[in-house]
Amino acid sequence: MSKTYIIFKHEFLHEIKRLSFLIMTLIVPVLALLGIGITELVMTMSTPTEKSVRAIGIVDQIGKFDIQSTKGFSNLYPISSKEEATRALIHRKISEYIVIPAEYASNGTVRRYTLEKELSTPPSVVYTVKSFLTANLLKDKVPPATVGLIVSPLKMEVTRLNERGEKATEQSNIGNIIIPAVFSLLLSLALMFGAYSLINGLGEEKESRLIEVMFSSVSVRQLLIGKVLGMGTAGLLQILVWLISAPLLLNLAIASFGGFISNIQIPGNFLVLGIIYFLMGYLLFAVLSIGISAISSNAREGSQLSLFYTLTSLVPVWFISLLMFFPNSPIWVVLTIFPVTAPVQTMLRLGVSDIPLWQIITSIGVLGLSIAGGLYLSIKIFRVHMLMHGKRAGIKEIIYNLKSA
Repeated sequence: MSKTYIIFKHEFLHEIKRLSFLIMTLIVPVLALLGIGITELVMTMSTPTEKSVRAIGIVDQIGKFDIQSTKGFSNLYPISSKEEATRALIHRKISEYIVIPAEYASNGTVRRYTLEKELSTPPSVVYTVKSFLTANLLKDKVPPATVGLIVSPLKMEVTRLNERGEKATEQSNIGNIIIPAVFSLLLSLALMFGAYSLINGLGEEKESRLIEVMFSSVSVRQLLIGKVLGMGTAGLLQILVWLISAPLLLNLAIASFGGFISNIQIPGNFLVLGIIYFLMGYLLFAVLSIGISAISSNAREGSQLSLFYTLTSLVPVWFISLLMFFPNSPIWVVLTIFPVTAPVQTMLRLGVSDIPLWQIITSIGVLGLSIAGGLYLSIKIFRVHMLMHGKRAGIKEIIYNLKSA
């Protein structure tokens, strides 16, 4: 039996038996199921009652506004004076009141009074009061149907066409970013945990001198490749559980809630590219972790040094709001091709826009070259520095040893 396979089997079984691995693998679908169940329960119990509807008093000092109760979570009630409104507010008969001053027509200012401590007026109150004022100002000037169009929020239906002018299979929807965004975050966490696990394992074996015993029967290449493949396969199993559960959970959410969720579409190439980019991302992080482990004096120092590339991989997540509005900006193209950010950035862009084929091919090609070059250099670095203890090699020393190895 190949020594590499023996190491691979040991690392794989050791990894999937860890409690943290099992929790990380199952917590995503379990939390999603709990979230769907809790949300459905809250929606069932959240039908507004008479007490839960916001009561807003209106003091019309102009005398030209028709006070009518509005639908939704806010009702408007006419009150003759500010003093009466204040008494009603103190006795909790209303939740707040609005005064329309006599000079409203000249300055457009209304005054709001409330007992609550707030940083700003709730958007629902602003919309209710603005709709009320607009409807009254226009009631004698335009038809009622036109007033309704002005007061109501804009409804815009967007249809995406393909190059033949036909309706495209995948339609644009703000909800389409949800699953790629969640997967990107999980992917970055999986890559980070995999890197830390590999660094800690190699660091502990190096500190305990166990690695010296292991090298008496296996080569550096056999040991490192076996470890990388074993932990990578365990991570792939984790990613597959997430990817397979995503469409099942989405269908369950659609059946429970409907609404805009029913329009969410998972990109057709999401599953394939998700697996490819996880594998290549993990292999890249693994070869970087091998090099870090070799030059680090202990596991803790190695974990600290690995923050340089693990945190860099999260850059696309930090600026997701900009990505949503400018998905094809040159900076996102660069991050799609840059190997450290490529896995997370590509998954995010899949939910926002189409990625040109040349960018995906270039991204995968650069990742492949980075992995091959990184593995070659990392094995050389590890072979030279594997027996160093108590100190970290400097950059000049590493370069010198690479040239002479």
